[in-house]
Amino acid sequence: MGALIDYWYYTGDTKWNNLTEQGLLFQVGPNSDYMPPNQTRTEGNDDQGFWAMAVMSAAEYKFQNPPDDKPQWLALAQAVFNTQAPRWDTEECGGGLRWQIFTWNNGYDYKNSISQACFFNIAARLARYTGNQSYADWADKTWDWMTSVELIYPNTYYIYDGIHTNDCRNATPYQWTYNAGAFLLGAAAMYNFTTGDAQVKWRERLDGLLNGTMVFFTGKDANIMTEVACEPVNMCDLDQQSFKAYLSRWMAATTKWAPWTYDRIKPLLAASATAAASTCKGGKNSRMCGLKWTEPGKWDGTHGVGQQMAAMEVVLANMIEDVAAPVTNKTGGISSGDPGAGGMDIDPFSLVFHGKPITVGDRAGAGILTILIALGLLAGCIFILMGEGDPETMGPEFCWAMVKSRRRDGAYDRGRIQGLDRFRGSGTRASPRPGGGPTMEKDDLVIKTHEELIPKDAQRHRNRHLPVGARTARPRSTQSDTSSYWSAEYQESPSAGREKRRQGEQRLSYPGPTERPSETLRKRAMQNHGRAVRWRETKQFV
Repeated sequence: MGALIDYWYYTGDTKWNNLTEQGLLFQVGPNSDYMPPNQTRTEGNDDQGFWAMAVMSAAEYKFQNPPDDKPQWLALAQAVFNTQAPRWDTEECGGGLRWQIFTWNNGYDYKNSISQACFFNIAARLARYTGNQSYADWADKTWDWMTSVELIYPNTYYIYDGIHTNDCRNATPYQWTYNAGAFLLGAAAMYNFTTGDAQVKWRERLDGLLNGTMVFFTGKDANIMTEVACEPVNMCDLDQQSFKAYLSRWMAATTKWAPWTYDRIKPLLAASATAAASTCKGGKNSRMCGLKWTEPGKWDGTHGVGQQMAAMEVVLANMIEDVAAPVTNKTGGISSGDPGAGGMDIDPFSLVFHGKPITVGDRAGAGILTILIALGLLAGCIFILMGEGDPETMGPEFCWAMVKSRRRDGAYDRGRIQGLDRFRGSGTRASPRPGGGPTMEKDDLVIKTHEELIPKDAQRHRNRHLPVGARTARPRSTQSDTSSYWSAEYQESPSAGREKRRQGEQRLSYPGPTERPSETLRKRAMQNHGRAVRWRETKQFV
């Protein structure tokens, strides 16, 4: 939504304004604080913060106001601030916001810079717009905490990704463009708001941040914007593909509140815009933009909303000199505020489905459906297997064991992925990485084998429902190749021949997700091992 506000701000084209207004209001939630029931259970402080920064821009740029019976832009930004300020956590690492709002979400034990950046940005801009010193105090507090734990590193002003609450002194050393941009604009707002010694202090900080931002400009002349943590190694995920849009937006806006920065910022935006536009020749329409701008005139083969948004924002940013400065309450602002908006965080126990009460008929219907599905699975299994092998070795008992095992596999897979972070772009399962970003090299990934992902007690629970001869202990070897999707494990039946007993446990692995054992091999294995044979899927498709 912020990109569409910028589009109107720079071009004056109102074509998309009604759509933008609708989008900004759709997710405000019942308390008008961007905590909607359809997202709140998995919402992070950074997610909520981005909504607040978008509506803050709407207020500053005098974007069309919502109807009188709807929450107003300034009031929405104040509501988000009022819900986040009470989340400031001094018990772990002496302060800061956690990445996640609720304890059950992966990342609750992580305090990432973007959550602090959003809060700092909102507080500083609210202070400037309203003139309320209490917002500025929170901006100061956030800055002081960031420097105390060295997420804003002394001298270089590099901003690192975040810290874990059990190790407050060791920052995750990734740098992202949107962290730098959010702090840059917030510092510019504080410079514009303050006077005297405080203003001098914020000017020094702003210059330091601008120096630190130069790490994101590469190429022959070190003037092309680059997402250095993932772009050079082709590992930017869907979110990270849009980060350069935010740096472009906030660098341009900084020049309005801190005019002396224009001469440094404008050449960087101009060179990056030229390079970005030259890549917009991909896709079927030959107008899709790439992520890599350091190879001018060449489309890198990627496309998506992030690439388009980043290219649009960096081009629009070059028009900053031609648009009006952001307003305040005293300089023409038209958005109504509410200092008491929000203020009470949502009750996590209220995040449940409020539907019709479950009746006896509902339970009976659910039971009947469950029985029908189970019978359907059993009948289908028998139908498929009949005629493919010896009826004595592939009868209903074998099918029933398979049905019960498959029924539990879904539950085990759901359990085994809990705690694994998103790792988009690499095609591998990796250990959790805060902030959602990838590591620089695939060699650094900690790959989890399928047996490490399934708890031992889950294996024991699964084995209880199989014939005695088919029960397997923890395998003697584990599969570390994540490209293997299927394996078959079987052990000797007590009645099997002496030659087979000497061979012991056997394991057959297949390299691809669509390959299965040939019917000949499967039939031979079943006939040799009788009811003790059990084929087991060890990794579900996702």
